[in-house]
Amino acid sequence: MLEKACSLSCFIAEDVRTVRRFLSAYGLKGRIAELEFHELNEHTSDQEIEAMLSLLSRGDVGLMSEAGLPAVADPGADLVALCHSHGIEVVPLVGPSSLMLALMGSGLNGQSFAFKGYLPAKTDERRNAIKGMEKTSAQLKQSQILIETPYRNDALFQDLVRELNPKTRICVAADITLPSQFIRTMSAAQWKRQEGFTIGKRPCVFIVLA
Repeated sequence: MLEKACSLSCFIAEDVRTVRRFLSAYGLKGRIAELEFHELNEHTSDQEIEAMLSLLSRGDVGLMSEAGLPAVADPGADLVALCHSHGIEVVPLVGPSSLMLALMGSGLNGQSFAFKGYLPAKTDERRNAIKGMEKTSAQLKQSQILIETPYRNDALFQDLVRELNPKTRICVAADITLPSQFIRTMSAAQWKRQEGFTIGKRPCVFIVLA
């Protein structure tokens, strides 16, 4: 993957600064000024995405995600859809996936799982979504995988502990692959007894199994 990334000269990403730092650290230091970068994020209009077809007609272009996987809970999905609609080949390349690593380390059901992405930001809507998700998990015996904007990690965690059945298991997987990695699965009742526990503004994956 890194070899392919370092062979490209044009990149589309959520944040150009992050991509520059990444590529500089992984083999292109001193060559960054030669590369072409374009931003694609939640503020990019459909017309701006459509205009990126001109880039794709010139040769290989790299789509890089700010965190996680390109096009999974990521605005890059619109660009990938555009490629398919115009018969442009899409080649997925991926390193470690926090979603799959969290599932692997959770001890929860890896045979049947669903990625729910982000729950609603408003408290009442989020709590209703949690109850509905737990019902689905119980009916299907299916792990439910969630992510959240880091500054809302603790609000989501507290709502999970509050709204879920005491026996429902919750995995908290933060800072995966970093020295500060934390992965722990306990029931909602057990988490409730962990007074003072906070996740903070760390990249985190939550998994729920009723």
